[in-house]
Amino acid sequence: MVSTPDPSAGGVPYGHPAEPHDAGISGRLNWLRAGVLGADDGIVSTAGLVVGVAGATVATGPILAAGVAGLVAGAVSMALGEYVSVSSQRDTERALLAKERVELAESPEAELAELAGLYMARGLSEATARRVAEELTANDALSAHAEVELGIDPQSLTNPWHAAGASAIAFTVGSLLPLAAILLPPAGARVAVTFAVVLIALAVTGAVSAHLGAARKWPAVARLVTGGALAMAFTFGVGQVVGTAIG
Repeated sequence: MVSTPDPSAGGVPYGHPAEPHDAGISGRLNWLRAGVLGADDGIVSTAGLVVGVAGATVATGPILAAGVAGLVAGAVSMALGEYVSVSSQRDTERALLAKERVELAESPEAELAELAGLYMARGLSEATARRVAEELTANDALSAHAEVELGIDPQSLTNPWHAAGASAIAFTVGSLLPLAAILLPPAGARVAVTFAVVLIALAVTGAVSAHLGAARKWPAVARLVTGGALAMAFTFGVGQVVGTAIG
């Protein structure tokens, strides 16, 4: 006879396999999803830029210069945008935490009652909610209130420098693919090869982003591939028109 582990003895709960519960996994998934989207932005914007220039000229120099300039400008823009956004969010979170500290210092009993009320609203009985609130408050009052009231973990506020660096790296990695695809093949095959490589890359990033978001893959892939194809076709057409007018 196979014995069933007793939950009270620290075993696995009845009928449920051991599951990892990592409080930071959601944050890591968000970072990964942001990285995928940043790479996708780098692929599309740089591909559109170099294909547009290739529509105007077959010379390697202008294509390389435009691609590198677009990569650098895009990476810097992504980094600055992410830094400003995350800094603003972090400033707001710090202000809310500071306000919560003052309230805990000035009205501890009222804050305890508020915390218990929040747990009651989540379905706990009054006695259980009060006990949970008391135990959490005794352990770390600020964290208990911040997580339940504000949805903030005081110990893991997002670092704007990390966010900026991750965005810049993701954009750069994405940009290198169309840049290589437009420069390495012979002049006559550059645009066709770039179209093919970029659309494959977009299909992969669409599938990955859909997987991370637990969404259907084909709609995400179709959106990215269609958008990327239209962007490159449009910029190539513009490049040809401009190139003809200048020539």
